[in-house]
Amino acid sequence: MKALLIDDEPSNIENLQLLLKQYTPAVEVCACAGKVSDGIAAINKYKPQLVFLDIQLHRQSGFDLLKQLESINFEIIFVTAYNQYAIQAIKFSALDYLLKPIDPDELKAAVDKAAKAINLKQNNERLAHMLGYLKDGGKKPGRIALPLFGETRFIDIDDIVRCMAESSYTRFVLRGGEQVLVSKTLKEYADLLTGHGFLRAHQSHLVNLAFIKSLLKEDGGTLLLTDNTKIPVSKLNRDKVKERLMAGF
Repeated sequence: MKALLIDDEPSNIENLQLLLKQYTPAVEVCACAGKVSDGIAAINKYKPQLVFLDIQLHRQSGFDLLKQLESINFEIIFVTAYNQYAIQAIKFSALDYLLKPIDPDELKAAVDKAAKAINLKQNNERLAHMLGYLKDGGKKPGRIALPLFGETRFIDIDDIVRCMAESSYTRFVLRGGEQVLVSKTLKEYADLLTGHGFLRAHQSHLVNLAFIKSLLKEDGGTLLLTDNTKIPVSKLNRDKVKERLMAGF
């Protein structure tokens, strides 16, 4: 797998090269670049299958680089030491990222995922989704990308009724009754969606406020949804749920 490394810190590039050589020998580094213009030139010249892209590149960003490309026909693993806003956009789009300092196990998992995507020749709608989120200034995203086996499913956030924890998986229940199972924890999606009209009612339940019909007094507190599903409210979250509902969401 031919890879390009783009980072404005030479020491970071050197460290990543050593990790790739030690833990992912199938990855061949074809070139390195330290700024946006050099990165674009290297992409056009070497046509890599995989790009490790630092989010912050001097006074520009990795997103500035992507916006200048005519097409994106390679997989991307973002690398960053910070920038929570950017990470939020990446997560909503089901794209991979690595936090510095890079953990070898996370590196291997990200490379394996990229290799599968390359073999399946997945398109880059995920990248378009992420760039759209960034362009919109971090407002409520219209859709969320859910990584499923062999595909990435894009779902309108307004169509998500609730999410349930099933061990290390999350089950999405959609408007109309369709269900989608994703191999990520509920906590990850709670962190993403709580600020976008969702409420953590229970350790195992995340609910779209738009689908709450009433708060019942039974069992110390239960949410009745518009589809007549009953969701328990945990003692730990009871006051927070009442406060949110009384405030009109």
